[in-house]
Amino acid sequence: MVAEARKRELKEAQKKKKQMKERFKQEESIANAMVVWNNEILPNWESMRGLRRVKDLWWQGLPPNVRGKVWSLAIGNELNITSDLYEIFLSRAKERWKSFRETGSEMESDVDSADRESSLDLIKLDISRTFPSLFIFQKGGPYHDLLHSVLGAYTCYRPDVGYVQGMSFIAAVLILNLEEADAFIAFANLLNKPCQMAFFRVDHELMLKYFAAFEVFFEENLPRLFNHFNGYNLTPDLYLIDWIFTLYTKSLPLDVACRVWDVFCRDGEEFLFRTGLGILRLYEEVLLQMDFIHIAQFLTRLPEDTPPERLFSCIANTQMISCNRKWTQVFNALIKDKEMEKSSSPSVRNS
Repeated sequence: MVAEARKRELKEAQKKKKQMKERFKQEESIANAMVVWNNEILPNWESMRGLRRVKDLWWQGLPPNVRGKVWSLAIGNELNITSDLYEIFLSRAKERWKSFRETGSEMESDVDSADRESSLDLIKLDISRTFPSLFIFQKGGPYHDLLHSVLGAYTCYRPDVGYVQGMSFIAAVLILNLEEADAFIAFANLLNKPCQMAFFRVDHELMLKYFAAFEVFFEENLPRLFNHFNGYNLTPDLYLIDWIFTLYTKSLPLDVACRVWDVFCRDGEEFLFRTGLGILRLYEEVLLQMDFIHIAQFLTRLPEDTPPERLFSCIANTQMISCNRKWTQVFNALIKDKEMEKSSSPSVRNS
């Protein structure tokens, strides 16, 4: 018994030593990468961002202290939003909240009051549900008011979109990595990208095209799992909507989701769907043993110990080429087919 106990202790000590060695190696790698990003890449962003060695370094994950800066640069500011503009919309949001508290009803404006009231209520409700395990976005937490401000300002900035559930997770991740105004600028520009706008404006036709394109590559990469899902009539909307709405921040552990964001900012919307296929590849054998209900539950909240290196290996092994066509070509072909259907329909021909 004593010998067995010593054997276990030795095994445990060796395991801890190995973990410490790996952690030290990882910290050293992050420190070295941080020097390269700060001294070489960021000062020469435009000329270096497209270089192969920079992209390779990017793939390995951004050091936390440069992550926000790189995200901002990669997302860009096509909307030309300034800090002053953010303050204007934040003031407008605060006026509406104040009026709502005082009168119990929204101020009259160009936006439907019922929709706006519902949207504001959703913000309050969603903030309390945003990364609850961190305890920083809930009422009384250090980032509660900040998250409320960014989301409220966006609702006033884009009343045509308003607040949609899932936005709080995206804004929260940006707030954790950027200053307030910069977080708002990145948030507004990120949501203005075609894929995010299609989902947050609930453009059903366009969303269906994204799902259809995803299924093309799903069948190409994982035919067994694709057939298994089809057998249960389990369609991509049952899990992809949540993944896209929150950019994986609700389903994946936060540190893993941030690594997904790193490459998403580099590669654009295609990487969101490539990540989805990577997740399905990682858990393929587990999912093949599950029925409809258990698959849906599993994909809604992925394991807390989802290993980032194995996930990214699965993503790397996912080929986004089908019949010699890349993601963009497949997606655009689906859009074109839909447009041709519309133009050839009797109602269009007879108009």
